[in-house]
Amino acid sequence: MPDSESNLASSPVDVINGTSVLSEMKISDEKRSVEKTPVTQIGKNGYPDSIYINAAKIFQGIRTEKSTGRILVHYGNNSESPMVAFKDEHSRRVSYKLAFNALKYQSLLEEILLDSKVYPCNSIPDELTSLLVVMLYDLQDRKFQKRKIFDEEELVAEVQEIGHYLYRYKTKLAAALARCRIKYDALSIEYFVPETLLKQEQRTSALPVCFWINTFKISLEDVIRDLEMKGFTKVESVSDFDHYTYAVDQHCHDVLVFPSSLREELLNLDLFADCRLLLQDKSRSLAVHSAQALLSEGGDIIMAHIGSHLTIAHMSVLTNDSSSRIFVCGVKSSAKEEELRNSLSHMGCKNIWLLHEDFTELQSTDSRLEKAKVILLLPECSELGAGNPMELILSEHRDAGLLQDLLQGFVSEDKLSILAERQLNELIHALKFKKVQGIVYCTCSVYPEENELVVKKALESGVEGDKVRPYRLIPSVFSTCSDSESSTEMFFKMEPSEISSGCFLAVLEREKDTKKASAKDILASAAAQALLDGIVEEKPKEEMKKQKVKQRKRKVTASDSKPKAAKLHTGANVKAEVPVSKAASKIQEKHVCPVCSKKPTRKIQEKHVCPTKAASDTPQKTVHRKKAASNIQQKKVHQAKAASNTSTSKAVRNTQQKNVP
Repeated sequence: MPDSESNLASSPVDVINGTSVLSEMKISDEKRSVEKTPVTQIGKNGYPDSIYINAAKIFQGIRTEKSTGRILVHYGNNSESPMVAFKDEHSRRVSYKLAFNALKYQSLLEEILLDSKVYPCNSIPDELTSLLVVMLYDLQDRKFQKRKIFDEEELVAEVQEIGHYLYRYKTKLAAALARCRIKYDALSIEYFVPETLLKQEQRTSALPVCFWINTFKISLEDVIRDLEMKGFTKVESVSDFDHYTYAVDQHCHDVLVFPSSLREELLNLDLFADCRLLLQDKSRSLAVHSAQALLSEGGDIIMAHIGSHLTIAHMSVLTNDSSSRIFVCGVKSSAKEEELRNSLSHMGCKNIWLLHEDFTELQSTDSRLEKAKVILLLPECSELGAGNPMELILSEHRDAGLLQDLLQGFVSEDKLSILAERQLNELIHALKFKKVQGIVYCTCSVYPEENELVVKKALESGVEGDKVRPYRLIPSVFSTCSDSESSTEMFFKMEPSEISSGCFLAVLEREKDTKKASAKDILASAAAQALLDGIVEEKPKEEMKKQKVKQRKRKVTASDSKPKAAKLHTGANVKAEVPVSKAASKIQEKHVCPVCSKKPTRKIQEKHVCPTKAASDTPQKTVHRKKAASNIQQKKVHQAKAASNTSTSKAVRNTQQKNVP
């Protein structure tokens, strides 16, 4: 991140009960200039002495140890982890990268030292062998050119001595390197990099880069307008990339994706200065969006790990429109607190509280966390699924020992067991917070031992107790916009590829409160969701009795309606039906509706209709109406015939009268 000027105005940090409040911080709107430190030399001129010292200390802790019979180069005692002090963040990154490069080529560098007879050397003790290897890598990387001494640089005697010693034998060292390449038919020194690491680095170099938009500084509309003015074209997906193009990420609406070839060019644009667009692994954006989706109005969020300050800032941006507070755990030192305070205030964040305690040291009854509704867990993991594991380890201050796993492409069973146990303890601790309603667990691991198995073991632990609603897995907010392969068994997974970094995501939510719902409603809801697996709900005895009464009534009604409809036009039969209709009338007087439990009065007994029976009687009424209409038509025909017969008889009588003399 670019260094900012000293015109940052912020109020003093209030520390109350181990909490650092960042709610009152303000920053100047004046545009900050982007300064570059002398360490950022790209011309192969070497580094300041402090960089070599720190890189040697890191390499001493992560170097590959060979079996006793194969040890030819001795590195001294490695029992204690050396204390490393960095001048600034950039110095830390350069030191780690230099140490990792020495680790990548450790075997080649040792062979060069032995073949050239430069090692062993009586004047160089074993404790400085790590420094010798690190500086040898840098010397061959500079094509064996002399190192530049930087102005105002604090010189270190050991660095100066070894630097002069190596440069004195530069010809022998260069010849030894040439012999090694001839021996192994290596076109370049990349030949000596382990194949798994080489594939990882090739994938990293081709992976699209993701930037999330800091809406504290700039809106999405302004970003798009600025990109269009600079000649960028928006496309639908990464498969449509063609140099100066970009796409909006399919999962996170505030993340823009660019071709990897534009990385350095993008970072030098004004648009990417002053923390407006921030480069970060996509897995972290997926995590904060998942946590934000679980958050209810006014609820707070607990971030169990410091991780990267970019992740904290992104969470702050997403919760800006609410009154939510973000509690960040594990800010142990005042120096780290000051560093975070400056970084977060520079990005415009205001709703962040820094806690001194580690997450597992917090009590679930802590009064500061009484409104916490969501916990975001981004535990330390093997990181082998990340798009750029080296960058993730550096940005989140992870254990340098993970660089060994990155080199060999896998994690040992012992280390994997240690990581999984730590992750399980943290997730189980999160389950103990009774007022919390949701948990997001996210890793960049490719191992089920760190992913699915951790979540399943935590859910099976039963630490929530019987007095609170248990947790259940729910689909992530990204399941609807992903293919079926990304979401399996309620987990969201993205496998590492040339277009995407790897990610595992599990979302846990407390089960809904079903105490207020009746058993009948619960079973009906479960049946509607096809969750009963064919189990038929057993009906209560009272309901069975009511149904029998309904069936008897329907039989009586059916026997009553059939003769009336069929023989209405025969007078003899009508008289015969009178006793039957009277009997039916008496039954109706005694009848009580099985559903509404009302006894119809004599005046309304013909009008009373059971609410549930009305619908079933409608078809019968329709049939009766049709038959009644048919009978009316028959009556009209009979009446017409009768009228015709009457007029005929009158005509006959008149004729007879006229014929009388």
